[in-house]
Amino acid sequence: MSNEWVVYEGKEGPGKGKQIVLVSGDEEYRSEEALPMLGKVLATHHGFRCVVLFAIDPDTGEIDPNNQHNIPGLHQLEDADMMVLFTRFRELPDEQMKYIVDYTNAGKPVMGLRTATHAFNYKQNLDSPYAKYSFNSREFDGGYGRQVLGETWINHHGHHGKESARGVIDEGMQDHSILKGVSDIWGPSDVYGIKELTGDAQVLVHGQVLVGMEPTDAPKPDAVTMPMAWIKTYTGETGHTSRIFNTTMGASVDLESEGLRRLLVNGCYWCMEMEDSIPDESVVDYVGDYDATFFGFGTFKKGLKPSDHAL
Repeated sequence: MSNEWVVYEGKEGPGKGKQIVLVSGDEEYRSEEALPMLGKVLATHHGFRCVVLFAIDPDTGEIDPNNQHNIPGLHQLEDADMMVLFTRFRELPDEQMKYIVDYTNAGKPVMGLRTATHAFNYKQNLDSPYAKYSFNSREFDGGYGRQVLGETWINHHGHHGKESARGVIDEGMQDHSILKGVSDIWGPSDVYGIKELTGDAQVLVHGQVLVGMEPTDAPKPDAVTMPMAWIKTYTGETGHTSRIFNTTMGASVDLESEGLRRLLVNGCYWCMEMEDSIPDESVVDYVGDYDATFFGFGTFKKGLKPSDHAL
């Protein structure tokens, strides 16, 4: 076991024998806290073997979300049954990025969280064969976010840091397996703007802007809802088709919402075509303590290594 990532071995559960690789790396929304917590839930309560990857400072071995060029351990996607992607504006070396693209093109399932809509941003290595996956790509319209997940970065639809988000379940999708036992979705991160979802996307949850930062705050008058969680498929360059689940929520503090955690756990089951195994109310209790840091640039806990997240 490397000291550059953390592994949670699966306990008993429907996920036994399957591996989920959770890829963190964003400067703002504390994916390096959210994904270890989610990995522990999936491993302990549902049986999946979970590997959590981080942006790492190669000189110190410490987790550094501001390092946009290094996420060790992506080779483990070769044996993965599921990838959860929560990165922002990464420009990875070709030998690392290759694993993400090959995984996606193999028809394997992907879940995108929050900034995954703008997961990659090539500014230096523009000759890379992977530069087209940039969030602002013209060659591959909207890059990985729009093509694979359904949309790229558009804007903050709610007032960032001042207007929170309520998830409203789509009336026509209430019986979808991903929404089993899901209610009361709320998070302090704002609603993201969506221009147009690509492909066969179906919206499960709509994002409603609230006038303040409390779950009891009223909806903002005249603010239209935006797609907040959806499913779709993606057919890659090899002709294989992946199941995709994406949500624009996912900040570490958003995941204090039990409803959102259940949405994500159920989403993993659905992505791996295990929807028949989704319980009526998935167990999503924290494993150990969870002390989420509020989002913001530079707010990450300094000096931590992946081993600090071990069970």
